[in-house]
Amino acid sequence: MSAPETGRTDLPPLSRVDRVLLVAATVLGVGVGGVGLAMSFDTVSAAAARWGFTTPGMLPLAIDLAIPVFTVINLLLIRMDMPLAWARFVPWLLTGVTCWLNIAAGTSLSAKVAHGTMPLLWVVLSEVAAHVYAARIGAVTGRRMEKIRRSRWLLAPLSTFTLWRRMTLWEITSYSDALARERGRQLARADLRSEHGRRWRAKTDRRTRVLLKLGELAPAADPEPVPVPGGVDPAAPPVGPKASARKRSAKPAAKSGRRSLDDVLTEARAVTAGWPFEHLTADRIRQAVSCGAAHSRAVRDTLRADRTTGHNGPRAVAA
Repeated sequence: MSAPETGRTDLPPLSRVDRVLLVAATVLGVGVGGVGLAMSFDTVSAAAARWGFTTPGMLPLAIDLAIPVFTVINLLLIRMDMPLAWARFVPWLLTGVTCWLNIAAGTSLSAKVAHGTMPLLWVVLSEVAAHVYAARIGAVTGRRMEKIRRSRWLLAPLSTFTLWRRMTLWEITSYSDALARERGRQLARADLRSEHGRRWRAKTDRRTRVLLKLGELAPAADPEPVPVPGGVDPAAPPVGPKASARKRSAKPAAKSGRRSLDDVLTEARAVTAGWPFEHLTADRIRQAVSCGAAHSRAVRDTLRADRTTGHNGPRAVAA
């Protein structure tokens, strides 16, 4: 099941100062964009009359108004979860056309620069508004992937590329969650190397290596009751030279230790009782209750729905 659309946002509300600044920026932006649109209309209309157009005013009107129209269409397609990859390039193509027509209408270099700059006022306003709206849509739906800091690309390009690759492959949209998973992966890798030595890859079973690659292998905890060697789940197959001999006997144990979705949901409700709403993400839940990605997404949607509707009791959930 999926949570209601109103419960998916974790954006902070706008303060009074933010709303005042937003209104002022909108009014001034529309004014500046309107001036640029009017100047572009006059310039291209005059040039179109010289070029032999019977209705010269229709040329700039159609091109300049098509830019925000196709921008809005692209945003609506994203909002309805029907994006078209090429639709976002239509406003850019029309921007290039209107700038070129304004430049061609100039008679000198200064006139060409001035005429080419005026339509950019209208175009930049449309692009900024589209970016803000698209960012809000991505934040609400949880599909907008956060960007990695440029300083990290500069200081550690190889490891940053690996981090970006994992975020892209496994749809990790939160940069902080990706860093937390990478930190846990590095700690678990250090535990395995400390347990098995330099040839830890050869001495570690395949399931553990896959979990490590996915970033879902938790590091070893403090060894107070019973230490877990290498941070490996006790339900996992044995590690070491005897693994091949005991492989068949370990499979039923691993299957019997697999929890149902209702069990994971019950434990997640107890663990996340004091969490704020914005912390109810699939990655945080998966790390807190040690479950799979599919279960964590289903539990996340159910918990968010509970917070939205005020329902906190047992509730059936479909995977």
